[in-house]
Amino acid sequence: MLDRRDFLAAAALAAVANADAAPQLAMNGGAPVRIQPLGGPNWGPQYYDDKEQKQLQEVLDSHNPFRFSNPLDKSKVANFENEYAARMQTKYALAVTSGTAALHVAMAALEVGPGDEVIIPAWTWYSCYNTVIQAGALPVFAEIDESFNLDPNDIEHRITPQTKAIMAVHLQGNPADMDPILEIARKHHLKVLEDSSQSVGASYKGRPLGSMGDIGIYSLQQSKTITAGEGGAVVTSDPYLFERAFRFHDVTFRRDLPAKLRFMPGLNYRMNEFTGGVLLAQLRKLDTIIGDVRRNARRVYAGIRDLPGTHLRRLYDPQGELGTGIFLGFKTKEDRQRYAAAMKAEGVPVSGPAGSVILPTVPEIEQKVTVTPRWPSFASDRGQSIRYGAGCCPRTIDILSRFAGVMMSPKYTERDTQDAVTAIRKVYPAIVQA
Repeated sequence: MLDRRDFLAAAALAAVANADAAPQLAMNGGAPVRIQPLGGPNWGPQYYDDKEQKQLQEVLDSHNPFRFSNPLDKSKVANFENEYAARMQTKYALAVTSGTAALHVAMAALEVGPGDEVIIPAWTWYSCYNTVIQAGALPVFAEIDESFNLDPNDIEHRITPQTKAIMAVHLQGNPADMDPILEIARKHHLKVLEDSSQSVGASYKGRPLGSMGDIGIYSLQQSKTITAGEGGAVVTSDPYLFERAFRFHDVTFRRDLPAKLRFMPGLNYRMNEFTGGVLLAQLRKLDTIIGDVRRNARRVYAGIRDLPGTHLRRLYDPQGELGTGIFLGFKTKEDRQRYAAAMKAEGVPVSGPAGSVILPTVPEIEQKVTVTPRWPSFASDRGQSIRYGAGCCPRTIDILSRFAGVMMSPKYTERDTQDAVTAIRKVYPAIVQA
């Protein structure tokens, strides 16, 4: 029989053994990290207050919701444009109705048209592909890397004499590797369009995303960093591109200054004063929102830094990313699926790379369905020769199948971020070591 001292020693050894043992996963009957699943609403609306309300009330009181009914110094949209250009370190900013509209405006500004090709990442939103087609040009897919963004190493061999531009899309808060992309573009005399719709306010080596290429665009829709429900912006430091963008977004007009260019057809993508007022208030909170979400993301990064074998999403500028999600990679798609199931059971759900669509696997694209059977993009011999479909970019599909992330919110509490750390530390080793 054990005496008291022997009993206490055995209990201490058991306590140490239990402390070292991995806790039982909730999906296997263990206690979950959280009862209420971790998650948060869209960022921008969480910061709505009397500042947005004041801007809206001023528009109502003015009885002039059309931006050009107001003097430049009084227009909400014009003030938003001026402050947005300053924040993004460009000479010009143009407010438009959506990120898709911004892409269409940028295509017109760059003079992309029939016979041209635009290299885009195989993983991006429909609008990137659609606006190339609407311009009458051909989209050419390139692989992504583990940043989920365009792989600079897969661009050059896709360039042809018809290539007009490269579209670098900064997805889910993470900047693409811009230095080599810009170098390739300069070498081949190509334009660079930056799509920062999912990364408004992020930066790359100290430069705001959207400011490094020839022209940049942003979405200010509900799910973006700042929002008025809808909205978009175009930025550039090139006066020629700005004039073309301005006139295209306002049915050929240049209302602020005399037009310098010949007639060009345009559409109506003008922003109204209500939207401009809300976005002006939101823009003044942009750095606060970014600071809050980055703080939470860095708490989670710090909490899992010492986990052996962690395979994080590639970050070309860890200081410049927004911290939208803490993405971890796995060897196989099946491991990723097990991780997702286990994390959901812990009350800390994860998702794969989201907010975009794997374009090569969309059946309509594989069949080359276009606006009309004679649409110039695909009716040409070149259009018929370009390879689309799942076999176009297999590495992209493989990467996307193996990553999953805990999404961040700027309003998470310290307890929320600690729960994310606890769940990852509990589940990730169990999956990768299984």
